[in-house]
Amino acid sequence: MNETMQYAFSVLLIGLVGVAALLSNRLTERIRIPAPAVMLVAAALLVQLVPAVHEPPELTVERLVTLALLFILFDGGVHIGWRRFRAAAGPITIIGVLGTFLTAAAAAVLLHVAFGLPWFAALLVATAVAPTDPAMVFSVLGKREIEGRSSTILEGESGANDPVGIALIASLLAAGAVSANAFAHVGLIFLLQMVVGGLIGLVGGRLVVIFIRRVPLPSEALYPIRTLVCVLLLYGIATLAQGSGFLAVFVAGIVVGDARAPYKREIERFHGALAGVAEIVVFVVLGLTVRLSSLADPAVWVTGLVLALALTLVIRPVLVGLCVIPARLRRNENVFVLFAGLKGAVPILLAEMLRKADVPQAERLYGIIVVVVIFSVLVQATLTPTVARALGLPMRVVEPQPWTLGVRLRDEPEGVQHYTIGEGADAVGRTVGSLHELGEDVWINLLVREQRLVPLHGDVELRSGDELVVQVPEDRKESLQRLFG
Repeated sequence: MNETMQYAFSVLLIGLVGVAALLSNRLTERIRIPAPAVMLVAAALLVQLVPAVHEPPELTVERLVTLALLFILFDGGVHIGWRRFRAAAGPITIIGVLGTFLTAAAAAVLLHVAFGLPWFAALLVATAVAPTDPAMVFSVLGKREIEGRSSTILEGESGANDPVGIALIASLLAAGAVSANAFAHVGLIFLLQMVVGGLIGLVGGRLVVIFIRRVPLPSEALYPIRTLVCVLLLYGIATLAQGSGFLAVFVAGIVVGDARAPYKREIERFHGALAGVAEIVVFVVLGLTVRLSSLADPAVWVTGLVLALALTLVIRPVLVGLCVIPARLRRNENVFVLFAGLKGAVPILLAEMLRKADVPQAERLYGIIVVVVIFSVLVQATLTPTVARALGLPMRVVEPQPWTLGVRLRDEPEGVQHYTIGEGADAVGRTVGSLHELGEDVWINLLVREQRLVPLHGDVELRSGDELVVQVPEDRKESLQRLFG
């Protein structure tokens, strides 16, 4: 086969993987297994059954997963936004930082005591499997979205503990051993990465918002591309400054999330789609690197399976459970948060970092991490919808909304606000005509109920969950928040 034919075959293969990834989402709705998990299994079988498909080089895997993780973290930050993050900042920080450290410590003790791994190797594996990926939770739930603070805490925890896990394992690899001096070195490097990454993300996020608002582009298609380029810039700047580029990207996403900006909806949809593709790419790459022969070794699969069960049933419920106490969640929300500590893209990246660093027993350590991730996406993720239903969690069905209604304006509209009427709000049960609090300077432009446009007149009774587009003076925004919130 000449080079042209070989290239055409590669392009065909990529296209087939893309089509399979898109169709796997339909399959996910029926079998409740996340699409990334389906792609993981398919890729693992493909590399075994098709001789022309080879395992990608370690450096390529690391770079692909790094890029994918940047897009996932930025989209996660945008989805949370500053207001949601601020409401749960305490629990997110405690679980994301302290919870990661406690999980890694407990898992390292288990690996050392029960399986005889040296302390350094045990710490590396434990740190790799400590970060979570709640994006998998919402993937497997399909069209259902968890209401309340539990979803914010899960998403925020993932965004926080991913950079923590990456910075921690990079610090451990730089130290190269377990000792008092090494731990001091790890602590300094870790603190530097967190502080620098957080500051660059905060400042960079604000600069990105200014850039989006004040520098127009000739085409609306370029606005999402500009944001993508800014994500890459922030990662590069933070990393070169010895900070956590992953944390910088996540924090910047949070800052951008609530900002008013031109073409904001298009930007959010672009990054949401990009993050979904990135998640699938990560698991395809993982599948291509899985060596079934090494996983068959009892020293790998038994260790990985025991570790996965311990993380799911003991370590996370007990240790992370202590960190969740300050959040004062309801019991069912608390149980769901502790169960839904799914593993995703980050352990794969960290496992590749171990192989690239040529640590002793690197292949065995890589296999253990792979087994933990496979257990999480195939078993734990499959049970997540059942657990959510059994706990009676409040969920709402999010149907696709393929139709939009709106107009394009040259300048930013002044005083236009979007409100969602909350349960127990003063406006619930009242007609539009009876809202004397509005006065003459407030105008309701649109009313959307259950994704349908409702004709607006004075006799329409407002309900919980209604969405309103309201034109309101700046000094009246807070009073209307109390009326509708």
